[in-house]
Amino acid sequence: MEKINILIVDDKIENIIALEALLKRDDTNIISTTLPNDALRISWEQDIAIALVDVQMPEMDGFELVEILKSNPRTKDILIIFVTAISMETKYAVRGLNTGAVDYLYKPLNPFVTSAKVDSFIQLVRNQREIKSKNSQLEKYQKELIQAKELAEQGKRIKENFLANMSHEIRTPINGIIGLVNLLSQTEIDKEQAEMLSLLKTSSTSLLGVINDVLDLSKIESGKFKINQSETNIIELCKAVINLLGIGAKEKQIKLILELDEKLPEKLITDSLRLNQILMNLIGNAIKFTSSGSVTLKVVVLDKKGNSLKIKFMVIDTGIGIAKENIDKIFEVFEQADEQTTVKFGGTGLGLSIVKNLAKLKGGILDVESEEGVGSTFSFTNWFQVVSSAKEDEKVQAKPTQLLPFENVKILLAEDNAINTFLITKILKSWNIEVVVVENGQEAINKIGEEDYNLVLMDTYMPVMSGIDAIKSIRNGAVPGKENIPIINFSAAVLEADRKIAMEAGANDILNKSFEPQLLHAKINSYLNK
Repeated sequence: MEKINILIVDDKIENIIALEALLKRDDTNIISTTLPNDALRISWEQDIAIALVDVQMPEMDGFELVEILKSNPRTKDILIIFVTAISMETKYAVRGLNTGAVDYLYKPLNPFVTSAKVDSFIQLVRNQREIKSKNSQLEKYQKELIQAKELAEQGKRIKENFLANMSHEIRTPINGIIGLVNLLSQTEIDKEQAEMLSLLKTSSTSLLGVINDVLDLSKIESGKFKINQSETNIIELCKAVINLLGIGAKEKQIKLILELDEKLPEKLITDSLRLNQILMNLIGNAIKFTSSGSVTLKVVVLDKKGNSLKIKFMVIDTGIGIAKENIDKIFEVFEQADEQTTVKFGGTGLGLSIVKNLAKLKGGILDVESEEGVGSTFSFTNWFQVVSSAKEDEKVQAKPTQLLPFENVKILLAEDNAINTFLITKILKSWNIEVVVVENGQEAINKIGEEDYNLVLMDTYMPVMSGIDAIKSIRNGAVPGKENIPIINFSAAVLEADRKIAMEAGANDILNKSFEPQLLHAKINSYLNK
């Protein structure tokens, strides 16, 4: 235990000896002097906690000594106890207390009272020092917490910037490849070339899926992932998933089976995109890890309450199975059942993690039963509201909408990627649109100042000046009279933050680079009519 320093100041040595005898303890260190000036020096040099000061002393009385101590920041917190033999009148006590003393002791000293008072002040000092130490620790923790928060926010910003850049840099060329495949598919090609183009598109789409998995996981972790409920044809959704993944199953000579409960209604209220994502991941995984046999999507109705049904989606495979000790592990990010799984079957280990998070967001239950070497059953169970089918929907066979050419339309395209420029220019020219191409935001501003355009397609990331900065400059009057020109932000990014930044900069609309031509045609038509 830290010793408490107690200073005794008295001009008579016999009084000092008496006080030292009364105050001597194992947890105190007694320092004494008969000279007030010496008392000042000791107080400045040493950590004095309590001072017992005689009032009447030659050269400098106790009041004057205490006034000096209390006026110095280094000694102002010393607890002063006056020791006096003069009158016990109130005016002397008031003066002493006003000077800064905390108590008075009157001579002749009562040893019990003196000892008790000093003990109480020693405890007070210890409490004050403990509080001061705790406050100091708290301030330190607060600083560390603030630093940790700043680092976390910085890390979050770095992560978001990385994801945005990765989204753009990787999605842009992949979207270009998919676009080129679509264009080539419309030309005269033989059967073998068509098969190769189909494989190329499948590979590109698969790679795009991996990137989307990473971005989806990031959005889920940051709390920016939204569930959008809408009317969904559940039977068509299940059939579409089976048809889409049927090619992969057929290549591996695996049976892909769909079993639908007879009590399953046609339409439910759900987030079709996320339910599709769950089923695609589960069935895709089952096909990947099944070498022979079958993969079955079985949908059963478990319970009914009012207008709601409890439905279980089961994906049953005859694949490699999972060891009991690895079942929990497979739902972790970047994890697979074991190292050999990654080596033999590949994959990122993101699929099941995303399924787990999506299931949680949708309020459902994800479960797995598996036996190593026999197969696995992954299931997703949730309550769904049934869409009332009082009137049968009229089933009209939709005819492909013919994309009519435009007349006297001129569009400025700001895009630095050669493949994207080629694709978009070809599409626009097929609609009889005059296209002018620039490679950065500054060139776009210059061109807008030189010529009139009906609309601008502005890429987000470009050298010299980004599309976002260019949009801001145009809206702020960089080209007088052209502040309100329609601008569609043309981006490979899919993060909500990127979309928000573009809209806040002044973009009229946002179009993802993996767009359908019909969507671009509709947007152009919309802004021309305005």
